[in-house]
Amino acid sequence: MTTDPLRPLDTVTGADLERLHARLVAAAATAGVLDVAYRTLDTPVGPLLLAATDRGLVRVAFASEDHDAVLARLAERISPRVLHAPARLDDAARQLEEYFAGRRRSFDLPIDLRLAAGFRREVLDELPRIPFGRTASYAEVAAATGRPRAVRAVGTACATNPLPLVLPCHRVLRSDGALGGYLGGPAVKRWLLQLEGAA
Repeated sequence: MTTDPLRPLDTVTGADLERLHARLVAAAATAGVLDVAYRTLDTPVGPLLLAATDRGLVRVAFASEDHDAVLARLAERISPRVLHAPARLDDAARQLEEYFAGRRRSFDLPIDLRLAAGFRREVLDELPRIPFGRTASYAEVAAATGRPRAVRAVGTACATNPLPLVLPCHRVLRSDGALGGYLGGPAVKRWLLQLEGAA
């Protein structure tokens, strides 16, 4: 951006604003005041919000979850220092694009699971063990955690999974084979299972 203080504001270009934003992101990161970086990614299942902390990917959200509301909750639960910083999420975006293109079967990303605790965290730890192209029932996941009677709690953990797709709760079905619930909606769950050859 020009240093001419007399330059009319209406001559500021989009490129000027992008450069300014990049400088602000870099300055925030250097000063240690960028606690949550986010970006959006266009995908076959709609726009996804990706958010990361210095520990790793902390949130993947579908448009149906209301991205603004998700960002507000991240500001409440993690830090109000939330900034649109797409470059911090380039690797996550690339891996998700590869997944949707059928070139990736699992994710290799640092993740931050601070939004899940207790039994919900135990369930999330089990989800990556369900192989690509396969499904498991809520009862099977409950048994894998060592709590075979906690079937409903498994459903709750899947419904509140902060990292859908990366932690594949879409692979968990009801015991009768019905889809069950999904943050992105039943059509998205069905589409993901078809993408993976599990439906």
